Amino acid sequence: MSHDDLERAGFKDRTRVAEALETVLDVVAGHDRTERVALGRADGRTLAETVTAPTPVPGYDRAAMDGYAVRAEDTFGASDRSPTILREGDGTVTPGEAVRVHTGSDLPAGADAVVMVEETETVGDEVEVFDAVAEGENVGDVGEDVAEGQELYRPGHRIRPSDLGLLKSVGVDQVTVYDHPTVGVIPTGEELVQHDPDPGEVIETNGLTVSRMADRWGAVPTYRKVVDDDPNAIRAAIQRDLAKDVVVTTGGSSVGERDYTPEVVDELGEVLVHGVALKPGHPVALGVVEGTPVVMLPGYPVACIVNAVQFLRPILKRAGNMPVPDHPTVEAELSRKISSEPGTRTFARVRLTTGEGDRQVAEPTRASGSGVLSSVALADGWVVVPERREGYDAGERVTVEDWEWSA
Repeated sequence: MSHDDLERAGFKDRTRVAEALETVLDVVAGHDRTERVALGRADGRTLAETVTAPTPVPGYDRAAMDGYAVRAEDTFGASDRSPTILREGDGTVTPGEAVRVHTGSDLPAGADAVVMVEETETVGDEVEVFDAVAEGENVGDVGEDVAEGQELYRPGHRIRPSDLGLLKSVGVDQVTVYDHPTVGVIPTGEELVQHDPDPGEVIETNGLTVSRMADRWGAVPTYRKVVDDDPNAIRAAIQRDLAKDVVVTTGGSSVGERDYTPEVVDELGEVLVHGVALKPGHPVALGVVEGTPVVMLPGYPVACIVNAVQFLRPILKRAGNMPVPDHPTVEAELSRKISSEPGTRTFARVRLTTGEGDRQVAEPTRASGSGVLSSVALADGWVVVPERREGYDAGERVTVEDWEWSA
């Protein structure tokens, strides 16, 4: 479709969010680049291999309590009124003998149970046992925590600090992980400057914001210089970054006089979606050029952020073979009504306050336009109004997504 045709058509038909995402993810393939890293550098990385335990944990039978290692049969019948008397030994446990042990220490040969220290009393070189124990009681067997050869993690697992401890405990000191996905971030708009704007100029914020979000989501962003609203310049910038896993542009995604990016992408490859039923930010476009997904984000800052979270984040995760964790959420009571257009998914920015009885209250921001950056930067999250709803009434319980702190 030509640029003039796009301007005339506008966005009469908008694709639902879920359909748009499914459409673009169908063309996103996870890369196969991997590296071997030490555990100290593996936190937050995504495994590219199945990891099994080369050794068991524990690697020996161990005492699970402070006390005395014994042969269980030597304690049968022991009670408070009639304690069993055992000799205190040192080393191998022989019949009628008890050896002092501490939690985690190797169970002496000959022993098959541990009597807790509080159930004993030492008198000279003898140990009085006031409670009978069964075979295996208070003993941690070999492999009780992790068995040798046990599968621990599969490819696609995002490594957490607790995983590092477990891996180290079984003797793993390196793992194979996927490389971080790469993304070229291209801000467009001849009115954009980096500082000291003159009348008619705007400080460029979208490229900075998107590149930092991409970094937080596990990608390696390249934040490019601003590209003018010129089809040839936009074409060259996109082609330069086709070696990246993903290309993202900001601005120029609508159907206005200077919105050339979708037309350029359609010439180079294919625009899969142009216009999505979400607010703010319906002029987003999604395409593919030579196998590289291209995300064309709107120029209004809030619209840019909303669409980056909804589309760029899952695309980067798919490209990097990474899981897509849910956003942290808080349940709150809505302080006043949120309106939404039926058939459109609305992202209403809210501030959280504490009301009576320590209940959480969600207060919609007064300034809600897609160009009002403070409405999202000074918010605590957003409430997602699904397509089937026309909004939420004051007093309703809503879920606030803390999207900014999602990995």
